[in-house]
Amino acid sequence: MEIVENLFKGFPELWGGGVAHSVMILSLVITLGLCLGKLKVKGVSLGLAWILFTGLVFGHFSLNLDEHLLHFLKEFGLILFVYSIGLEVGPGFFSSFRRGGKALNGLVAIVIAISLVTAIAIFYISGSPITTIAGILSGAVTNTPGLGAAQQAYSDLRHIDAPTIASGYAVTYPMGVLGVIISFIILRFVLRIRREEEEKDAERGMGHLEDITLNTFSIEICNPAVDGATVKHVHDLLKRDFMISRIMRQNQNIKHEVVNGHTELHVGDTLLIVARPADQDPICALMGKISDIDWNEQNSELISRRILITRSSINGKTIGQLKIRSQFGANITRVNRSGVDLVATSHLKLQMGDRVTVVGDELSISHVENMMGNSLKRLNDPNLIPIFLGIVLGCFLANVPFFIPGIPERLRLGLTGGPLIIAILMGYFGPKYNLVTYNTISANLMLRRFGLCIFLAGVGLGTGHDFVQTVVSESGLIWILYGLAITMIPILLGGIIGRYVFHINYFTLMGVLAGANTNPPALAYANEMTPSDTPSVGYSTVYPFAMFLRIVTIQILIFVFG
Repeated sequence: MEIVENLFKGFPELWGGGVAHSVMILSLVITLGLCLGKLKVKGVSLGLAWILFTGLVFGHFSLNLDEHLLHFLKEFGLILFVYSIGLEVGPGFFSSFRRGGKALNGLVAIVIAISLVTAIAIFYISGSPITTIAGILSGAVTNTPGLGAAQQAYSDLRHIDAPTIASGYAVTYPMGVLGVIISFIILRFVLRIRREEEEKDAERGMGHLEDITLNTFSIEICNPAVDGATVKHVHDLLKRDFMISRIMRQNQNIKHEVVNGHTELHVGDTLLIVARPADQDPICALMGKISDIDWNEQNSELISRRILITRSSINGKTIGQLKIRSQFGANITRVNRSGVDLVATSHLKLQMGDRVTVVGDELSISHVENMMGNSLKRLNDPNLIPIFLGIVLGCFLANVPFFIPGIPERLRLGLTGGPLIIAILMGYFGPKYNLVTYNTISANLMLRRFGLCIFLAGVGLGTGHDFVQTVVSESGLIWILYGLAITMIPILLGGIIGRYVFHINYFTLMGVLAGANTNPPALAYANEMTPSDTPSVGYSTVYPFAMFLRIVTIQILIFVFG
């Protein structure tokens, strides 16, 4: 009992003293915050934001850490968090702008621009400090990396910390979660959504997802012009990416061959094709008609199996370079990368962690498995070199000065922008140069959550002493109203623009708008509204670009108006 009293009651001079004491306080804040984060009200939770709130309470009662240790832990946690985000979004960052992703990411840019304009308007009208507006903006769009970016940018610019950034974030974060959900409900009535029609379109991948997702369908060849043509010739005619997974010849119930570019097609043949929904109609128009054949009921030696790429020697090689058809008599029909299906074209480069769907006989597939690895145990061994090498490069880039016209001082990307950009570049270009940057989803999530927990606890402990006084003096209710405006105005306007200008399916639209605010609770609400996975696909498509824009734009906001 004496130890407990020494720590919590009778010795205020001990607050912040000793590594063991600091680690204990930090761990206690994180533990309590994680426990509170499991609380849900109608399926909605504030999640890890509770760590910040708990830290604010501890900081208010002067239960704090050594100042230098607190600063190090906060910055180190921020680096781990931002860098792990960059590694996660890097592989899909540039590819998210292809095909249907252009329109979805264009809408995200519009939504983020509207939120910035709203924040700047509030800044001029209210006369509030830009640090307060930056914190309110970060909380209103539930973007924790933006909070870190704003704090880091202001510290680099003025060489002092701004407690009101964290205070504004903490006050507006809860309404940032609820505001998006309320906006979704309003949009449903404003846009006059017919749920049944939207779900049918969602199942067919309509609403710009027809260029992103993959469908599997069967076609019976009826066009005499195709009779005798090779698969390669049909590809050249259509100029579209698709794969023929299986073929059943006329009057045969055995699919006896693996399809390749030299396979001849004949009238009466039935094909199992993997392609984007947007390409389905042109393929049918050239070849024939949709068939309702049940391939599972057909007798065949060919089987389909998903294989996990775990050999580092495969990383960065194209499907064509592997020569799987000629060597093993098997065929890769699709590639799943980070939850997104890709058409298995010959020029597609494979990466560690990809799941490839292979069609062939049992012996052929076993040979492909041996070549690709298919061993979860190998992936469980984390690749630490690219993590620490990337952090080194990120810290170097963070301190490279640059200029923005109109700002007299030299600016830097800081410990948010530098590691983020390096991580995105390493995640995307690493496999192209045989650098294995893959880590399992659980390993990446562990690193990200660990860094985020330390950062949020550090922010709360560091700013909690003045939190209550700041909120009361600046009128927390007004801050909440500002936050609601920054949350709801962009979502409502973005929803109307997305529907009437980009013609996006409603369920896809909810996922895109949730992704624009990097708001997982809003995505969870959207997923509960429909059995289709279109909200998740829309969210994952725009998330990399939205996260990048949120982190960069809030720094520019600080640099310009700070």
